[in-house]
Amino acid sequence: MRIYEELFILRPETSEEEVDQLNSQLEAVITSSGGKLDKVDKWGVRRLAYRVAKKDEGYYVLLSFHAGAQTVKEVERRLRVSDAVLKFLTVRMDEKLKWLERRKKERERRAARKPAPVTHAAPAAPGEAAVPAPGVPGSPAAEAKPVPRPAPAAPVEGN
Repeated sequence: MRIYEELFILRPETSEEEVDQLNSQLEAVITSSGGKLDKVDKWGVRRLAYRVAKKDEGYYVLLSFHAGAQTVKEVERRLRVSDAVLKFLTVRMDEKLKWLERRKKERERRAARKPAPVTHAAPAAPGEAAVPAPGVPGSPAAEAKPVPRPAPAAPVEGN
């Protein structure tokens, strides 16, 4: 059993009853084959990225479920023959989760290889004020000192 997400877009004029009927039909297919429907998200009518079957909008529904490959084929077959469905997309999520886990471990390994940041400030002894190390932003040594400007020359009177 693997984790899948099924996103399908129905015609915008599809009624709530028809959406619920299709969802219950797909749930029956999934559960009858030993799968488990985790979540049903009805996103409602949204604008499509591009025209599909002369429609600019569609009713979006997202299903998350655990099932086998044959169950997914049956779900896709039912969506393909339904007149209300404009488009559908099936994504195998367990592969995506494995990929994310590998990526997280790789980041952790790279972070472990990096040396710890070096601190230049020594801890202050009791009773002393802590002085930031030179080169640390905000320390007196790091701040630019004003450059003295020469006094303006007095105008020279000519002959």
